[in-house]
Amino acid sequence: MTNPPDPAPDKSLFPAPPMAEQERMIEAILFASAEPLSQAAIAARLPHGCDAAEALAHLRTRYQGRGVTLVRVGDGYALRTAPDLGYLMQSERVELRKLSRAAIETLAIIAYHQPVTRAEIEEIRGVALSRGTIDQLLELEWIRLGRRRMTPGRPVTFVVTPGFLDHFGLESARDLPGLRELREAGLLDSRPMPGREGGARDDDDEEDDAAQSGQSELFED
Repeated sequence: MTNPPDPAPDKSLFPAPPMAEQERMIEAILFASAEPLSQAAIAARLPHGCDAAEALAHLRTRYQGRGVTLVRVGDGYALRTAPDLGYLMQSERVELRKLSRAAIETLAIIAYHQPVTRAEIEEIRGVALSRGTIDQLLELEWIRLGRRRMTPGRPVTFVVTPGFLDHFGLESARDLPGLRELREAGLLDSRPMPGREGGARDDDDEEDDAAQSGQSELFED
């Protein structure tokens, strides 16, 4: 008993596209793919009779020296920007960073009470001052180190910088809004500050206190 003959291989009713057309098809497939495709995956998309391996080899040769190249990524193929032109894809942009509440409060204290020490900032805020808060303000160049106080431990003070004044459109720290302006703008409560009896004093009283405080401070370079 003889074995039946092997079935004839499937043949397409249409001839395979020319090699140039096969290259165009693969080019379109790779361009539209978000990830590298294996040779088998590419061949599965091509019409019957196409030679994916040969078409890929032709494409790699044709793309040599061009702005886009056909590269092998693991077991797959992908279109990629030529390595020597990668710098054209780079861009620089300004990243906006929001200050934390702790940084805003610390900056305000330094602006209104400068020169002020870390201990004084912590006493006003009522919480410990983290190193990162001061570092962020120093990095922004909105504050700088001031002179040391002639007090035990000779603590360093912090003051605002010309960059801070320029950013907020101030000619000097004296141009900072006073308590009255802040209350009128709705940025402060109209109630008296804790520990202060008889209501809040006006801006003139605040400026007199600041002047007297500044005259009583002792510093050294």
